Amino acid sequence: MNINFEYYKIFYFVAKYGNITKAATALGSNQPNVTRIIKLLESQLNCRLLIREARGIRLTEEGKNLYSHVEIAYSHLLNAQEEICRQDSQICGTVTIGATETALHLFLLNFLHSFKLKYPAVRIKIYNQSTPETVKHLISGRFDFAVVTTPLEIHKSFSAVKALDFDEILVGGTQYIDLCNISLELRDICKYPLIGLGRESATYHFYKEFFITQGIDLEPDMEVATSDLMLPLIEKNLGIGFVPEKLAKPLLAEKKLVQIPFDYNIPSRSIQIISDKKRGRSLTADTFYKFCISKIDK
Repeated sequence: MNINFEYYKIFYFVAKYGNITKAATALGSNQPNVTRIIKLLESQLNCRLLIREARGIRLTEEGKNLYSHVEIAYSHLLNAQEEICRQDSQICGTVTIGATETALHLFLLNFLHSFKLKYPAVRIKIYNQSTPETVKHLISGRFDFAVVTTPLEIHKSFSAVKALDFDEILVGGTQYIDLCNISLELRDICKYPLIGLGRESATYHFYKEFFITQGIDLEPDMEVATSDLMLPLIEKNLGIGFVPEKLAKPLLAEKKLVQIPFDYNIPSRSIQIISDKKRGRSLTADTFYKFCISKIDK
């Protein structure tokens, strides 16, 4: 099947803007021509890609699937164009990475400023998602590489470099200050409302497995999307929770949180930098990747 690749470009703009008229304006074309190209593409692919509605267009399932691939391809082409067309030796272009909240705060934020000072022309897109979601998008090609927290299953085509290890502690708001004077048994934790990350996260599965190995089936009373959301809820005495020690330290020092001792050591976790060995990185992405690697404490 030979399809004019210009058709995919037009489809990309229509899907991106959700409106044929806006897409035509962005392309420097006109609405009838854009509509004609979309119909030709649908005819050649033998499926309906979009449905016209009063306020624009809606992608069909086939349209959504096609756009997920075209969006990635178009992004890679633009990055390549930026690198080839630059007028000097300065690194430019866009790098797209996925990162968990913990990886962002404990690792990436420590050097993003210094990277931008060294490479001011580089644009950085960071998508904050759970480890499973980040890995899924890395496999699809949406990300140049990812920085995530364990546990995770390493895909056979991935390479992984450990950035750092980190520990988590059990904390509560000031309402739980009496618990500071005793050492809770693991089973005692069930007596208090637990705040944790959602079941789509690696952290949820880490603690689920940890407690099950100790004969305890523990479910959070409140689930949140990111560790950043956990701390304010814990501070407001809505429950207790396990959080990275480094993130909790400032609030512990300000006496807004209290550390709750318990009689078992939580295994350390790590932050991993993962990339797809089968897919090459652009010069821009490779520069940022190597910069990340250079910031690992040897």
